[in-house]
Amino acid sequence: VCTDFISLYVALEVSGIAGSLLVAYPRSDRSLWVFLRYLFIGNVAMLFYLVGAVLVYQANHSFSFEGLESSPPEAIALIFMALLTKGGLFVSGLWLPLTHSESESPVSALLSGAVVKAGVFPLVRCALILDEVNPIVRLFGMGSAILGVSYAMFEKDTKRLLAFSTVSQLGWILSAPEVGGFYALTHGLVKSTLFLLAGTLPSRKFKELQEQPMDRALWIPLTVAALSISGFPLLAGFGAKVLTLKYMWPWEEMVMNVVAVGTAICLAKFIFLPHKMAGEGKHSRWGFWLGIALLISGLVVANIFYLEAYSLKNILKAIAIIAIGWLAHGLFFQRTKVKLPRTFEKFERLVGVMSLVSILLFWVALT
Repeated sequence: VCTDFISLYVALEVSGIAGSLLVAYPRSDRSLWVFLRYLFIGNVAMLFYLVGAVLVYQANHSFSFEGLESSPPEAIALIFMALLTKGGLFVSGLWLPLTHSESESPVSALLSGAVVKAGVFPLVRCALILDEVNPIVRLFGMGSAILGVSYAMFEKDTKRLLAFSTVSQLGWILSAPEVGGFYALTHGLVKSTLFLLAGTLPSRKFKELQEQPMDRALWIPLTVAALSISGFPLLAGFGAKVLTLKYMWPWEEMVMNVVAVGTAICLAKFIFLPHKMAGEGKHSRWGFWLGIALLISGLVVANIFYLEAYSLKNILKAIAIIAIGWLAHGLFFQRTKVKLPRTFEKFERLVGVMSLVSILLFWVALT
């Protein structure tokens, strides 16, 4: 509901501080380091943001979003870089995988499902208000979707895969700003479910999970959530993907269909894990299952928001994309030992990457 950059700054800082305190809650050495890393990156990003906001005021004598249109390219570059960083998008958002994967599972669910959206929605607002920045937002959304899914496909750790998938799925929201809200809702429900369930699995490593069958009671909601974000019919993810692709530009749609195959590959790693009937375990808490039931119910109910998606063409296309992804998973990605480098995730590289993204944004804004 913010209409100016200073009100937005306050909201972003409050959400960032709240999120960082949740990360630090276990008070272990590891969690405190991740907390400080998260806080530092967020503070640096917001310093860039404030400089951009000052430039907007200098040009318009107002901090309103509309003032961005007549502001210098430097203002667009600095503000957008900060929002991309806060939202965990593109290369400047590579702080996200470590933060989300090392936090407690309920915290990861909240961060991925809600907190990172605080940086995404202002970008959506700017894209809807200002036609000039709409292509920039879409371009970086597509870049984030490609980057995130590329890393996720080769990830061997469950929570890191989900974190990289978040980077990718947030890109989907920006790729079609007009309907980003529906996709954000679906993503929030799915990722909250997946992170909560991932915290109850016997191991974080897919290799070990292949040798330790999980309880079928966990596998069923895990599969439902994975199918939803893959775009399977009868779940909210199907309608969200169809609607999002409908509002994309033709060249965007071609690229994002390939990204959708990548998403199916990633989530197939969960769907095809071995499972068996098991007795009562530590995850059999009524509060836990009530939360999972509400989230899964949300995925089913939200499916009614866009019933127009259910044409034969859309259904066959969705099933084909998922089938191709599963086939690629079975033939190659399940067996590959390739690991992509974590160079840009290192703390000392993150600030440098933010500067490079600012330069790239400045160049894009000029052109």
